[in-house]
Amino acid sequence: MTVQTNVSTAEWQEKRDRYVARGVGNGNRNIAAKGEGAIVYDQDDNRYIDFAGAIGTINVGHNHPKVNEAIKAQIDQFIHPGFNVMMYAPYIELAEKLSHLTPGDHEKKALFLNSGAEAVENAVKMARKYTGRQAIVTFNRAFHGRTNMTMSMTSKVKPYKFGFGPFAPEVYQAPYPYLYKRPEEMSEERYTDFIIEEFNNFFVSQVAPETVACVVMEPVQGEGGFIVPPKRFVQHVAQFCKDNGIVFVADEIQTGFSRTGKLFASEHFGIVPDLMTVSKSMGAGVPISGVVGRSAIVDAADPGELGGTYAGSPLGCVAALAVLDIIEEEKLNERAEHIGQMIEDRANEWMKTDNGIGEIRRLGAMVAIELVTDRETKTPDKARTAAIAKYANENGLLLLTAGVNGNVVRFLSPLVITDEQLTEGLDIVQAAFQNA
Repeated sequence: MTVQTNVSTAEWQEKRDRYVARGVGNGNRNIAAKGEGAIVYDQDDNRYIDFAGAIGTINVGHNHPKVNEAIKAQIDQFIHPGFNVMMYAPYIELAEKLSHLTPGDHEKKALFLNSGAEAVENAVKMARKYTGRQAIVTFNRAFHGRTNMTMSMTSKVKPYKFGFGPFAPEVYQAPYPYLYKRPEEMSEERYTDFIIEEFNNFFVSQVAPETVACVVMEPVQGEGGFIVPPKRFVQHVAQFCKDNGIVFVADEIQTGFSRTGKLFASEHFGIVPDLMTVSKSMGAGVPISGVVGRSAIVDAADPGELGGTYAGSPLGCVAALAVLDIIEEEKLNERAEHIGQMIEDRANEWMKTDNGIGEIRRLGAMVAIELVTDRETKTPDKARTAAIAKYANENGLLLLTAGVNGNVVRFLSPLVITDEQLTEGLDIVQAAFQNA
């Protein structure tokens, strides 16, 4: 059976509402028909510039020829023998490559899975098995997934947690710096000192470090609003974990694979995580995720205790190997910084006349604009943020929002976007700001 091709957009939308779960959100209700680079076309041949990148999944762009070629070649060999049943070379080759490319020169191993949430859960399993401890620490505004464990680790209640409890026990959320919201009388240095002290106090008032298996941290918070922490804070957290025998896990699911101008955001902060979770742009749209880290921690589990039916599928593995080649060949780390600077420059121009722009922040091409009702109170402006995204999606641009208060416009364009496409997309964003 093939997908019906003679169904109108309106009919598909009616079928979607009738047969697809209401809880699945749709930022754009048109029907995708073709993607190429940073452009998506719907079935009515309307063209969209992609500033969403499938929520940060398409760093190398839609339908990159090298990825397509790798997938097609793999399909001709086999689709899925199941690594737990019979091994295959792409899984082992990808494990080898990521063990060398992730930060640190210690011995590393990797485990591959299906989704980011599954990677986080398995990092927790490894840490608990290795340390013999149970408690898990994440941070305010964190997002780690939609499974029961990762919902427990996630900070934002609506729409991710509301009504879905009870949640997993022994999960605690520590303070995470938010420089934009610091008290006016505090310098950045004093505020960083304050948050570090609050972090230390957290392990006195909330949970004893001797009971903590791991601290799981996004080097830059994604769904939380693209919050970039001070380098000194991140380094303190990593050192605290080292001093207390806690496994330090960097959740690089959204920040990885050149989004921030480096292969992994951890590199910006000069830290070496014990474990790193990866997914999203790792497979250029093919579902795959992984945990990479210290061999002793990864190997704490016995044979049969880790894995899954589709975990580390051959299609995902060959796609990921192609992605790593593309990043190097097309110099996407450098390209990410260029893209981010172009967005920042335009946003700074808008900020001169738009008092609703509270802050612009970025690391590489991971860029966010926080919307407020006014700059004095810094009150989140969720309604205008939603209106901006709506205008963009109705006028040829795929655009997403973020933030615990839903007041952040975020930019996640493919890193292969051309300067002309980027400028065209930013023109639509500018019009959205002017009309919302």
